[in-house]
Amino acid sequence: MNTLLLLIVILGQYDFTIARLKYQGGGDWYSDPSSLPNLLAAIKERTNIRTTPREEIVEITDPKLFEHPYLYMTGHGNVRFTDEEIKILRTYFAAGGFLHADDNYGMDSSFRREIKKVFPDSPLTELPFDHPVYHSFYDITNGLPKIHEHDGNPAQGFGIFYESRLVVFYTYECDLGDGWEDPDVHDDPPEKREAAFRMGINIVIYSLTN
Repeated sequence: MNTLLLLIVILGQYDFTIARLKYQGGGDWYSDPSSLPNLLAAIKERTNIRTTPREEIVEITDPKLFEHPYLYMTGHGNVRFTDEEIKILRTYFAAGGFLHADDNYGMDSSFRREIKKVFPDSPLTELPFDHPVYHSFYDITNGLPKIHEHDGNPAQGFGIFYESRLVVFYTYECDLGDGWEDPDVHDDPPEKREAAFRMGINIVIYSLTN
């Protein structure tokens, strides 16, 4: 998406939503059910962007995929893309689509395997903390927040670029989606939830302006 479409969003001619990817392979693509409605509400409250109350659920082979410039995927388990889906994803990214992949602890190995099939010559690269995705709305100087401990490793943000444009942002060892969930789901402290919302809004704003 570009600044023209962002202007359309701000002027209220388009209700922004997030498309949740229903992928194959057995992973729980549906996890954190309250996360995206809460993130959409936060975007509406804190920015000039009008949003829908809930996300849309799409499969890669659904023609409606191309109606959604912002694609989100999460889960704990296996991810698998068919050959047809790989071709569609390449077309989607070339047409301006953006994917935020949010590992919910368990998706990492299969996601890395499958996204490499989509971009065999463009490896996931860790983004430096001065990358604009960390500063598009809120100024986040230390990179991704660490919402849940899991293995105790630092949270990392990885990207894949297509023609110099960031088209895939992969949040690893972070669990942003858990931080967006209703407060009583994980009992995360308010400061962690706030950090998660700030990062989520940054990712959306970045995708709309680049």
